[in-house]
Amino acid sequence: MTTYRIEFAYDGTGFHGYARQPQVRTVQGELEAALFKLTGEVETAVAGRTDKGVHARAQVVSFEADRNLDIDRIWRSLNRQLAPEIAVSSVAVAAAGFNARFSATSRAYTYLVLNRPTPDPFLAKTAWHYETPLDIDLMNRAMAHLPGEHDFAAFCRKAGDRSTVRRLDTAIWTTIGDGLLAFDVAASSFCHQMVRSLVALSVEIGRGRVSPDEIVAILASHDRQRAKGAAPAHGLTLVSVSYD
Repeated sequence: MTTYRIEFAYDGTGFHGYARQPQVRTVQGELEAALFKLTGEVETAVAGRTDKGVHARAQVVSFEADRNLDIDRIWRSLNRQLAPEIAVSSVAVAAAGFNARFSATSRAYTYLVLNRPTPDPFLAKTAWHYETPLDIDLMNRAMAHLPGEHDFAAFCRKAGDRSTVRRLDTAIWTTIGDGLLAFDVAASSFCHQMVRSLVALSVEIGRGRVSPDEIVAILASHDRQRAKGAAPAHGLTLVSVSYD
């Protein structure tokens, strides 16, 4: 068996998330349907599943085939079939044992907030338009408490008995310009809705409704109700996946 690795980007607006589901359009469903035409039945492993409306700039999948494939032909054909919503940047033979999900050591996301009175039609699909002025210094004071290994249950949508302990490496807000704010966050992995929950609480802190230092008690509480919900999905983009 030969393992293959595909790197690609997608606009998540028209999909019901990444993971294959019956009766609805998903990124995995479209990708695997296109691969099936080229390789026969195939099942992919993905670096990070994304929710409905979430985007990816650098998603990674892997799959196995019992024969050698023409990777240039697959690359060209996938782009013909999937563009413009999905764009494949590379198809390559991977090292034996490579798995896009389990071989990944970290994932990084960016969340965009357009913080100004006037919306921007060219950012409408990729940034949350939030009119109330936000204090980015307060938001970063709060996020400074988070790097390291913690139980993020207060910021995660419950998924059975799965652990909510994660190692967070980076969590920082920056100003891009013209009212556009970016939240860059990286971790070994994320639990469901974790990034969007951190954004929602950041916004409450930035507008003065929650003290920056209160995030310590919220994190320690493991109480989902204290984290102020989740920000809209469309502002979130998977920007990179790291491997050893």
